[in-house]
Amino acid sequence: MKVFLDCEFTQLNQYSKLISLALVSESGQEFYVELTDTYSVEDCSDFVIQYVLPQLELPRFGQSLVETQDSLRRFLGGFAEELEVCSDAPHWDWGFFCDLACADHQPWPVQVVSQPTNLTSLFNQVNAEALEQVELCELPHHALLDARMLAELFKILASSLILSP
Repeated sequence: MKVFLDCEFTQLNQYSKLISLALVSESGQEFYVELTDTYSVEDCSDFVIQYVLPQLELPRFGQSLVETQDSLRRFLGGFAEELEVCSDAPHWDWGFFCDLACADHQPWPVQVVSQPTNLTSLFNQVNAEALEQVELCELPHHALLDARMLAELFKILASSLILSP
């Protein structure tokens, strides 16, 4: 089963810190968390301050790093089938996912494939004419909404046989 991953983080550099993470499975299960203790506003770029932070709902979705690690492992453990983590930015998102999934020297979750699928590479293989039939909108820079959009785009392309397996 494919699980679509998206993260929001403080800035686009080697010092970035995780703000929020979302997973949306092909079957509709969702995991979403906003971290409460991994960053400060001072760590954030102007873009993140303007577009990402105002969308957060910390009273509803906020968790500490330790709580997030536990809840992510519970979420992943709820799947019997093998999970293929798909991201449009695995060079950023995958590291954050791995840090949470294997925290405190926990073993790798057995049902999760150990390498991500790069959706950008996959989507680049799509027939350009066929892709014109799909209405694309700008990602809202909210991890859960972005992960949902990635899952929906994949579903549309796969069901239209536009995306080769």
